[in-house]
Amino acid sequence: MKNNSNQNNSREEENHSKDEGSISSLDSTFNQTLRNVQGLLKGRSIPGKVLLSRRSDPLDQSNIQDPSPNYERSFSYNESETSDRMANELEEEVQSSIKPNNNENSNSLNSSTSDTENTSKEAQKSTTGARCTDSARVAKFTKVLSGTTVILEKLRELSWSGIPPYMRPDVWRLLLGYAPPNSDRRGGVLKRKRLEYLDCVSQYYDIPDSERSDDEINMLRQIAVDCPRTVPDVSFFQQEQVQKSLERILYTWAIRHPASGYVQGINDLATPFLVVFLSEYLEGSVDNWSISDLSPDKISYVEADCYWCLSKLLDGMQDHYTFAQPGIQRLVFKLKELVRRIDEPVSTHVEEQGLEFLQFAFRWFNCLLIREIPFDLVTRLWDTYLAEGDSLPDFLVYIFASFLLTWSDKLVKLEFQELVMFLQHLPTDNWTHQDLEIVLSKAFVWHSMFNSSPSHLAS
Repeated sequence: MKNNSNQNNSREEENHSKDEGSISSLDSTFNQTLRNVQGLLKGRSIPGKVLLSRRSDPLDQSNIQDPSPNYERSFSYNESETSDRMANELEEEVQSSIKPNNNENSNSLNSSTSDTENTSKEAQKSTTGARCTDSARVAKFTKVLSGTTVILEKLRELSWSGIPPYMRPDVWRLLLGYAPPNSDRRGGVLKRKRLEYLDCVSQYYDIPDSERSDDEINMLRQIAVDCPRTVPDVSFFQQEQVQKSLERILYTWAIRHPASGYVQGINDLATPFLVVFLSEYLEGSVDNWSISDLSPDKISYVEADCYWCLSKLLDGMQDHYTFAQPGIQRLVFKLKELVRRIDEPVSTHVEEQGLEFLQFAFRWFNCLLIREIPFDLVTRLWDTYLAEGDSLPDFLVYIFASFLLTWSDKLVKLEFQELVMFLQHLPTDNWTHQDLEIVLSKAFVWHSMFNSSPSHLAS
């Protein structure tokens, strides 16, 4: 009897072990990614993209109590005393953000919770003494930028989590490929490009209407109408001279890019560049700036830098602004599929209400969220955009999914008309950098899980 009992017990244990093994293997990739990202985020000041790179310089033992021997971290530019709370909030959101539709997935996710907590604790131990301060972050940027040739990959890693404001003009020029990485050539290239822009303005803009075609006249009129509507909440953009600068930049770009010409929305995309490059010459709040304080030469430098950086940005997404804007339509479809995979209740509810993603997400892709968040957060968001480089269009899908699902609990309670009104006027007026960092962090998590596994997004 005892032998039979022992045999039965051993069989039960063996079956139980097999069941656990099958559940673990079913979703091992998902759980591993979740554990890795949560563990890395634990102990962060503000959740952001965490990058690991081999350390080439010796560790500063005065700042690091428990260092890892091989790796260093890139942290968000904005540090906060609420670091632990923010990290814990993000972990809770990440754990609840993927809403499974069957018990098997749910059990698999729950089974990883204890492992995730253990991994997070281990990560926190090794990073408690290594939280990056503003001064340390500035030192990292200074080191990368001071070399004879800037290593762009390192610069992208640092920039993803935010760029110190006074360094932003130089870094943006480098990330976009407008300024060359070689410091010896940089001054000469910028001088030549700025003169080339002035030649284009003289050739295309500073001419009478009698020398323009009807299409060019209509395009210039449309730009003149749109410029006063650009960022209406910021008084700086209501200055007539600022609007004239925008008009010159946009018209010159449109003439030199006849495949798309001017499309409404491109006016918004020029504004972050204008603010960042003006910040090299104007101090204080943007609301207190006056462009008339600058000499004509400095204004022309700013316009030229805006023009070339806008050109570089749009070169990577030309089909977003050609006829019928097929690039945007393609990304909106990907967004719909990603939301369906991450949060099916929201996806199903939106579909049942008869609301198409194109009705609200088209503007997001067209203006890159500039109209959806406070303008003082836009430059921080664009640090991440530009750090993504050629991968930006695909990563936008994950940022916008994270942005939309910020309000997932509310969205499932709204009917069609309420949904439309809510999505057209999202409650972001009081958003801070912390809110934006959470959106970017979740986007990075989902990108890590799904981007290399497109089959997960197949219908």
